[in-house]
Amino acid sequence: MGHFEADKVRASIWGILVTAVLGVLIIIGSRNLAHFDAALVGYTFATLFAAFGINYRYSMWLQRPPTKMYWRRGWRYFLEPSALPGNILRLLTRVTADIAANRFIFRRNITRWMAHWLLMAGCILAAAITFPLVWGWVHFQTVGESFDRYRTYVFGFPGQEFAIDSILAFIIFHGLVWSSILVIGGVMLAFRRRMIDHGAAAGQQFGEDVMPLLLLFAISVTGLMLTASYTWMKGYAYDFLAIMHAVTVIMTLLWLPFGKFFHIFQRPAQLGVTFYKDAGARSEQAECRRCGTPFASAIMVRDLMNVEKELGFSYEINGQDVEHYQQICPRCRRAMFGLAQGRLWRQRLGDRLQEGKPG
Repeated sequence: MGHFEADKVRASIWGILVTAVLGVLIIIGSRNLAHFDAALVGYTFATLFAAFGINYRYSMWLQRPPTKMYWRRGWRYFLEPSALPGNILRLLTRVTADIAANRFIFRRNITRWMAHWLLMAGCILAAAITFPLVWGWVHFQTVGESFDRYRTYVFGFPGQEFAIDSILAFIIFHGLVWSSILVIGGVMLAFRRRMIDHGAAAGQQFGEDVMPLLLLFAISVTGLMLTASYTWMKGYAYDFLAIMHAVTVIMTLLWLPFGKFFHIFQRPAQLGVTFYKDAGARSEQAECRRCGTPFASAIMVRDLMNVEKELGFSYEINGQDVEHYQQICPRCRRAMFGLAQGRLWRQRLGDRLQEGKPG
């Protein structure tokens, strides 16, 4: 069995394991399917497929030599006993600023940041409501003989009680409406950018950039139409709208492991790179073998050399003071590239002069 085939086997095992665990949790959380809505079985199978696909791709991604190196180094430096308290504080700060607030996008463009934040907030809110309901982890029941009060049950355990005509009930039962509004706002801003920003329009791809936005828009619009149907239209066309909404949601869940949505799961893992960089900044710095200027951490240079060797790339430089191309700073690399071009040009010019040809 080849190395790539072994990676696929390990990824498949992880995907099957996580999917099986989720299936068991659905059975346990719904009290042996007592609170599982059979009408939502399509959503359930779609989430199970998405769980397998996401974990399979995630495992394959982690087994790539560069990702594996960053993953291991990030955890190693994060869990260092002497730095762990400070790392935990930095992790909370970075999760809040970089993940929750999308600071890295805010620095680029405010409108782009607003689009990302609205999409993120709407999707997180929708997922937090939809998945527990689909899996039977959360359900509502009337309290006793009263039909004007509801009680929330989480994993079968009783929770908060509230009146059906209360503000809290209105907020809870319309949670997907608020998430749809947020997502539609984010989609509109994203499409606006693609219509007026020629650089974004030139670089976009339908499957990677447009398709995810269309899926999110379709889910949100069909969901709002369902609410309008049973609220103001006495259930007119409700069955058709329910089928359309189910189709768009299931398509999106099936698309999760393959399209641009996968970066939702990659982004948090990239926080480990920041701890790797922090550790490198505190440690010995690599000095350029050509000019003697520090240009990167020695840890990063050594790891990069090992990863390149593992990938089959050879950048060793024999017969010179420099042992490896990565031991040269970027500025000197550009200088060496220019000098090499100059030598080739002079050599070519000399050959032409010897042949009696004009340069």
